[in-house]
Amino acid sequence: MKTKLIISFCAALVMLVAGCTENFDEINTDPKNLTVDQLDRGTFGFVFARALYEPVYVAESARGPFQLGHSLFADIYANYFATTAPNFDSDRFILDGRWLNGNYNYFYSNAAPLIKNVEDFSLENEFTVENAMIKVWKVYAYHRITDFWGPIPFSNFGNLELSVPYDSQEDIYNLFFDILDEAISVLNANTGQTSFLGANDVIFGGDVDSWATFANTLRLRLALRVKYADPALAQTEAEKAVNAGVMESNDQNAFVETRPNFRNGYNTITQWGEFRMSADMESILKGYQDPRAPLYFTEAKDPDVEDDPDGLVFNYEGMRNGQSKADKQGTDFNSLASDMAGPFTVEGDPGPAWPVMKASEAYFLRAEGALEGWSMAGTAQEFYEMGIATSHEEYDLDGNDLLGDPYIQSFNTPAGFDNSTPAVSTIPIAFDVGASVESQLEQIITQKWIALYPDSYEAWAERRRTGYPTLYDRLFTDDSAIPVNEIPRRVPYVASEFDTNREAVEEAIANFLGGPDDGTTRLWWDAKP
Repeated sequence: MKTKLIISFCAALVMLVAGCTENFDEINTDPKNLTVDQLDRGTFGFVFARALYEPVYVAESARGPFQLGHSLFADIYANYFATTAPNFDSDRFILDGRWLNGNYNYFYSNAAPLIKNVEDFSLENEFTVENAMIKVWKVYAYHRITDFWGPIPFSNFGNLELSVPYDSQEDIYNLFFDILDEAISVLNANTGQTSFLGANDVIFGGDVDSWATFANTLRLRLALRVKYADPALAQTEAEKAVNAGVMESNDQNAFVETRPNFRNGYNTITQWGEFRMSADMESILKGYQDPRAPLYFTEAKDPDVEDDPDGLVFNYEGMRNGQSKADKQGTDFNSLASDMAGPFTVEGDPGPAWPVMKASEAYFLRAEGALEGWSMAGTAQEFYEMGIATSHEEYDLDGNDLLGDPYIQSFNTPAGFDNSTPAVSTIPIAFDVGASVESQLEQIITQKWIALYPDSYEAWAERRRTGYPTLYDRLFTDDSAIPVNEIPRRVPYVASEFDTNREAVEEAIANFLGGPDDGTTRLWWDAKP
């Protein structure tokens, strides 16, 4: 973390509307306590919008960090994609510190100071609703970071000291629930109101009720995350979320809208031709004859016509993760495997709105809670089927598979991604009421994995937490500690923290992490027996 952070309020404010000019006053501030002296009510909305954009990398300055964290780690450990660039060895479990350093520093130099700025200013000026909104967003933003690294600076960020202590992940999650309690109380007291932020709330347009529903759904996500680490806490928080009201329809979904200067990161990095659809995606989407395939991916330029199911032309092709450098140099995977779907590949276009949370996920979370016997106001099967139906409705699909048959009742299972490789699993679509709880959980998480796309941060976290979906092993690993049938459980701390915050990071490793600072150490919530 840098000792000095140069922040341009031109970059933070004017770029939200028309881009930044070259001439502006640079303000040197301590990144651990970005002050609010330069803000007033007129500029507050622009900074609030920027605080929503930065943590999801929907900003011009975020293209590199988006690739460094999202594309080169989460995307390939969720197994949504595999890399085609020969020198991208994170797909073979090399946890490249240079890439991680860029991603970590971007969050703590851009997103975290803006969130703190908005939170402090709204508190000082008694913008109680807006303060509650940014508190919810703070929980969302930081949970993605702690789920990458584990213990991180959280409660002490902004302490005006050159050393920022870390919090344990258990403490961070407990604070998350406390912060959500505070925020939801305020939002519920202002039901039916609209924030003065208006369009500067680039998720809900200032609608207070939508923020309350999002906060409850976020609580439900975090509750299931800690299920294996603290079952009692998980049940309490999950039931609290459902009783308060979580997302139930797609008109409640949370998306960060895109604009010409705030584009979906994929619309930049797809131009570089460095990744393609995974073999896992092909196996699952092809076997399920899933109608979302053409909405997620484009047909391969050179498809394999020999491995399609009977009666179905399926030109969406994947590639195995963990390809050797030699194989990637000698094979044109960019032609053999599928790129993302058209809306993600238009150069210079704002691209699709960025998914934060959706009703389909809420149903899958409730399905898992129901499996545990928690009070979710329905059965696991009901919520599982609602999760699938809601995901299909999100894309204006009619509930049928690619051959026109009802999807939810289908007994289809994944298919081999080619003629010589077995399918990733034998798990069917139709909910198996006679199966074990563990098999039913696999069904739930497999469909959740499909519906979450392309939110690989969440998909990778769920793979670590549950072990599902069942996916292919890597072809090769370059880390002897992480075998081909495993995935990294976290990423190591970055060089800049050892350079400028060494005492704090070493204390975190010694007292909070619970293992070596590498990709083999499980996070606190990653505790499934």
